[in-house]
Amino acid sequence: MKYLHTMVRVLDLDKSLNFYVGLLGLKEMRRRDSEGGRFTLVFLATAEGEPPLELTYNWDQAEPYPVGRNFGHLAYSVENIYDLCTKLQDAGVTILRPPRDGRMAFVRCPDNVSIELLQAGEALPQQEPWASMPSQGEW
Repeated sequence: MKYLHTMVRVLDLDKSLNFYVGLLGLKEMRRRDSEGGRFTLVFLATAEGEPPLELTYNWDQAEPYPVGRNFGHLAYSVENIYDLCTKLQDAGVTILRPPRDGRMAFVRCPDNVSIELLQAGEALPQQEPWASMPSQGEW
């Protein structure tokens, strides 16, 4: 058995690509448009290329997808959790669970999927404003 990918349905492909590629730094590995099925599949991955994230954009979907809390979350290891959270916050992304401990944070993508960010290696020393920032919402 081999793990293949995780699929997330997105409502606005450009907004989602800006989040995953522009802000998180994933790379677009391949794309497939289906005229007959009226959808686009975009496969994204880290620099290492595994495991891929499949964004599925259904061309005729107008209403937001309901949040499936049973889905859980996507998780990515990051080089510097403080730098990435600052970049995301500066771009208007709400930090739901700030990296108070220098190790873990949660945000949501434009389609309301929970994203866990984990500091690679050891936790960084606690740092303001993150150390005293409260959590908000759910992740």
